[in-house]
Amino acid sequence: MIRTETVLDSWKTARQDTAQSVEDFPASEMDFKPTGDVMTFGEIARHILIASHGLTGMLLDGVENLQTPQFRDMVMKYAADLPPTADPESLARVLRESVATRTAQFAAKPPEFFGQLMTRFDGQRVTRLEMLQFVKEHELTHRAQLFMYLRLKGIVPATTRRRQAQQQRA
Repeated sequence: MIRTETVLDSWKTARQDTAQSVEDFPASEMDFKPTGDVMTFGEIARHILIASHGLTGMLLDGVENLQTPQFRDMVMKYAADLPPTADPESLARVLRESVATRTAQFAAKPPEFFGQLMTRFDGQRVTRLEMLQFVKEHELTHRAQLFMYLRLKGIVPATTRRRQAQQQRA
């Protein structure tokens, strides 16, 4: 059984590394992309913010069916309350603030909230906790892209820096 606190704590940890990646990437190169048919570094980071904030907003409001033609509009409606993130510093700050707000809101929900079934945008029936886990996994997928972009610029991601520091202490 997956515990809600575990999902929330691991999402906060993943988000800290996402925000740190934004801070570590050269501000003047936020429009970098390794090939023409992928998102830029800045677009990926903003996508993480918008998608997670929008999806979790729908979860918190009790939306039961995400498989609608208006799905993307719904995401944007819930993400509309996010402040502007025109520069990397503000983007990293809002990434941290958003996850802190959302995890606190989820932590206040009763356990039965997380067991309620809903329909994902792909038609799959999942519990609210499984959907929250999906939001975190979505972020991890895109965080891996950010890490690759960092590596392409010769920057070591925060997760590797921590592991290296631990190895040096051992």
